[in-house]
Amino acid sequence: MNSRLLSIMRKEVIHILRDRRTLAIMFIIPIIQLVLLGYAATTDIRRLNTVVLDADRTQQSRQLIEAYRASDYFLITQYAQNESQIAEWLDNGQARAGIIIPAGYGDKLAKGQLAEVAFLIDGSDPSVASTAFAASQSVGQAQSVKVMQQRLGIDVTRLGGIEVRPRVWYNPELKSANYMIPAVMGMILQFLTMLFTALAIVREREQGTIEQLVVTPIKSWELVIGKVIPYVGIAFFDLLEVLVLGVILFGVPIRGSIPLLLGLSLLFLLTTLGMGLFVSSVARSQQEAMFLAFLTMLPSIFLAGFFFPLEAMPGWLQAISYAVPLRYMLVILRSIILKGAGIGSFEEPVIALVILGPLILIGASLRFRKSLE
Repeated sequence: MNSRLLSIMRKEVIHILRDRRTLAIMFIIPIIQLVLLGYAATTDIRRLNTVVLDADRTQQSRQLIEAYRASDYFLITQYAQNESQIAEWLDNGQARAGIIIPAGYGDKLAKGQLAEVAFLIDGSDPSVASTAFAASQSVGQAQSVKVMQQRLGIDVTRLGGIEVRPRVWYNPELKSANYMIPAVMGMILQFLTMLFTALAIVREREQGTIEQLVVTPIKSWELVIGKVIPYVGIAFFDLLEVLVLGVILFGVPIRGSIPLLLGLSLLFLLTTLGMGLFVSSVARSQQEAMFLAFLTMLPSIFLAGFFFPLEAMPGWLQAISYAVPLRYMLVILRSIILKGAGIGSFEEPVIALVILGPLILIGASLRFRKSLE
């Protein structure tokens, strides 16, 4: 390898090792992000605080309440005395749902009449409300079938009809952690390589040492490559760290090829290193570099489908998302880790990274070279 390039890499490694506080932060940040996002960024809707107004107080009404409690979607926390009290608890957030069982509910069931039950849902959070809405209907329908069976004395499953047997592939437990942890890995890769690359180069400029490097025989591309390669090593260490912790803490299964994952991660790193380099060519201080890096990273997280499906976004936002490398990396991570898919299953994301990686890195390098001049 080029001796000048090795010298720059050696200088950067020594600098990283001397700054032990920053080095520790580089290794601790992925752990903190993984634990926080792994536990907090969940889409599992379980045990919603639910209040009940049971104006009937019969065996039938208690059976209905128990059916909702047993579903694990609803946690019966309080019993209201009137509808105003339910409205008050929904208003102040003490409850996310409310069940109102009117007087005469049991009598109507005994007479074979239709008995209505009101189910109030706090719709301020649509994702929670939609799950609660579906769960309230499915539990109610199951209880209705049970009542009919008891009343008619027959097993309705023997009457024929349609039986749908859904099967969930790749994530049969429907654990949100299995979906979120691979995405956290992609986000950490982008976050670390982009931020630390940008800060490392801007720091040289602030300290005035970059001008000394420029006047040496070192070429600008050697300076760039030598500065960023040590951070690639750190990023790979962090990726393996997050993979191991994802398996140990969250039980995320890794069904695909780890060498393939690491190889495609390297392709993704070309784009993030390029973005970090571009930020360093624009920023004049470490503080400015940090702000610019966050300004780039936050929109890319949302436009990559980290939290919400891209299909639900407006068309113009979906079009912009095609220029976000993290979008393709998330597809690759989730396909390899959850589905055990091979490279043939995600050709489009790989081709996109093959195009975007060199394009962003070369463009940023030219911009960086111009900033040196």
